[in-house]
Amino acid sequence: MAPDVRVFADLNALSAAAAEALSATLNHAVRADGRGSLVLSGGSTPRTLYKLLASAWCDQIPWGAVHLFWGDERYVPHTDPHSNYRLAKETLLDHVPCPPTNIHPMPTDFADPNAAARAYDATLQHYFGDGPPQFDLVLLGLGEEGHTASLFPRSPALAERTRWTVAVTAPADPPRRLTLTLPALVHAATIYFLVAGSNKAHALSQVLKASADPTLYPAAGVQSDAGMVIWWVDQDAAGEYRGTGQASGAIGNKEGRR
Repeated sequence: MAPDVRVFADLNALSAAAAEALSATLNHAVRADGRGSLVLSGGSTPRTLYKLLASAWCDQIPWGAVHLFWGDERYVPHTDPHSNYRLAKETLLDHVPCPPTNIHPMPTDFADPNAAARAYDATLQHYFGDGPPQFDLVLLGLGEEGHTASLFPRSPALAERTRWTVAVTAPADPPRRLTLTLPALVHAATIYFLVAGSNKAHALSQVLKASADPTLYPAAGVQSDAGMVIWWVDQDAAGEYRGTGQASGAIGNKEGRR
């Protein structure tokens, strides 16, 4: 089955379409279950999306019933410029009526990052109960070498099968990080990859191949076994991709797991 790749003129168009779809997905989750769960991504690409969610789409999302989690975090204080939490706080959290008790950042104040990872596993277990996390929507990005969250090529974390959060040392700055694992991601109802820029074109073309090796291109290992994966891509990032069913940006009414 060909991947669901939706190509847009630029990051602004991509973000606007993703914001509309995200709103519909969260509203559906809240109507069905009384609450919804959204995993936020770091990096520069989602910044435009977060600003749209905090402005044009703010009143369309039932923030009081939405719980926010993170896909990964740099092991720095939440006030540090490298912090994924800080990015979300400045662009989104400070501007929407999401209750503080619904916001679940990855902790970075433990002396041992492994202890922090265990603490986040406990947070996920408290929210989801028995069994693996089943997020309603996960936002992810794509690195130039094919990483996603803080799952980098050849990382031992890719082999993790039981824990949902692990501490890793990444070939990036800063190197110490926490990340959700594949077992924590694959049960999500819906997964959005946001990919923009010509520097992502080669990685995207490789990740979307049916023969892609997740050890070399970790994003290829993120497959939702309960719902769907949608790739929101700008034209620059799509430059090397030669797949079928590329969309013009129209948003379908797929709701994922429900």
